[in-house]
Amino acid sequence: MTKRVLRGVQDIRTFSGRADEGAMPYKAYMKLSILEMEKFRRGKEKQSALDRVQQIDQRFKDIEAERQEIMIALESKGIRRLRLPGLEEHLTTGTPRTTTGPFKIRY
Repeated sequence: MTKRVLRGVQDIRTFSGRADEGAMPYKAYMKLSILEMEKFRRGKEKQSALDRVQQIDQRFKDIEAERQEIMIALESKGIRRLRLPGLEEHLTTGTPRTTTGPFKIRY
């Protein structure tokens, strides 16, 4: 006698889960909407970063203008520019130091 394998409902083969992503339009629309939201959010982040850089650049200009005003006031009183921070030029007599590898510590 041959043995028969009893099969149940769980053994019925179906096509569920085999559909590609393009076959379900709502998933494609959901992905598109998520991408658009991320694009909008990244645009806002970029704009705020650019605004911040612009504010920093403006502050640099304000600092330089104020520094120049102070220098003019000092010179009008007869005080010379003598070793004020940022005014002296760095003397480069030797060549810059080069490294041959990572930092090494000997004990």
